[in-house]
Amino acid sequence: MQIDFFYFTGTGNTLLAVNKMREVFSRNGIQVTMNKIEKSDPGKINLKNTIGLAFPVAGFSTYPFVWDFLKKLPDANGTHVFMVDTMGGTAGGIAGPLKKILKRKGYNTIGAEQIQMPSNIFYVEPGDAIKQKVADGLNKAEVYANNIISGKARWDRVPVLSDIVYYFSLFLLYLMKVRLHQKLFLFKADPSKCSKCGTCATICPVKNIEMKEFPVHGLKCQYCLRCVSFCPKKAIPCGFNYKKQTYTAPGITCKEL
Repeated sequence: MQIDFFYFTGTGNTLLAVNKMREVFSRNGIQVTMNKIEKSDPGKINLKNTIGLAFPVAGFSTYPFVWDFLKKLPDANGTHVFMVDTMGGTAGGIAGPLKKILKRKGYNTIGAEQIQMPSNIFYVEPGDAIKQKVADGLNKAEVYANNIISGKARWDRVPVLSDIVYYFSLFLLYLMKVRLHQKLFLFKADPSKCSKCGTCATICPVKNIEMKEFPVHGLKCQYCLRCVSFCPKKAIPCGFNYKKQTYTAPGITCKEL
């Protein structure tokens, strides 16, 4: 077996889970390649290999640009595929609809897992709670990877409920794109803290940040919170989080994004 992992990580939780799964696969003699969704062409994937898909939950499903990648995957003839997502709250609008899409394209959907990780939106938990959630999440990722190897993984789908949540999530994601919403929740760098390093512009997956004298955020943000989390000076406050707190997954640096 060779696994080609296609993943996106916002504040780092998904990358933690993917790294743990890669560790398990490698330990069992399985070669794994790592591919960033935002830098990958879905039309060029190797259908001879098992495909792993990993991403964070957003709006009960996932980000629009991740959905674009998933929906543009080529038709297959039995290619094995599995998915894993990480979430601070709950989902319901991704695993079922994605399975339906992939089955129609001819994939063999061998497993899906949803892993609770520390929340990065609205409320950032204290340090001890973060450590415990990360430990529990990585343990679940390890068990899941072993289940994929042994053939015990499952990809369940609740047809009606998952479809309802999916369409509700599309509505939420649509609202995110509305110009008024973008203006109301526009991220802005604090000039008194910003070092003008350009990290935020470099790591933005949708190229929404332009470097002028200071970073300027455009109106196509998808709220993955990369810029907020990985700013080395913590110069971009998260206005809709409690006390404008930020979260970065432990051990993940912007060089890995």
